[in-house]
Amino acid sequence: MTHATVRIIRQEHAALAAVLRSIVMLLEQHRKKGTLPDFATLRAMLFYVDEFPEKRHHRKESELLFPKLRARTPISRDLLDKLDGDHAKGERRIRNVEHALLAFEMLGESRREEFEKTVGEYVDFYLSHMALEEREILPLAERVLTENDWRDLDEAFAQNRDPMTGHVPDLEYNALFTRIVNIVPAPIGLGPAL
Repeated sequence: MTHATVRIIRQEHAALAAVLRSIVMLLEQHRKKGTLPDFATLRAMLFYVDEFPEKRHHRKESELLFPKLRARTPISRDLLDKLDGDHAKGERRIRNVEHALLAFEMLGESRREEFEKTVGEYVDFYLSHMALEEREILPLAERVLTENDWRDLDEAFAQNRDPMTGHVPDLEYNALFTRIVNIVPAPIGLGPAL
């Protein structure tokens, strides 16, 4: 039986991967057409990445799941340290992406390539990070954590659910998620196709 925490982590990873891949697809479409992207759309999508995965999802993994794993087994401690390090670097990495976006928006075409490169590196880093958690850490957790561990984790991971996984956003975020879904062009979102 898969525990709620594992399902939540996989759902949140899938939502984040979809947003990250959508950013890359939008940039590719605009590059092919020789147009500038809608910077407001990109800012909204990056704000989502910063607010949910970076500040909420990672915190639950690093502060709750990983310590329980360390307490139950010596297996994968180096990997857990690496993943914690990735989490710690995540906020700086997203700031670099946001800065590159601002430079592109303010300075124009001369900064497109740098922004696209910075986004591409961030997306590759993040997708690799999530794949490692799913391939190594979640199966380890299923093997070594106790039912009491899972009860604590399931309760914590059920809080602050990611609206991109179909959960109702907190009131303050409702407008953000509605905006993202409505302005991102079809077929990714509900906005007009490029």
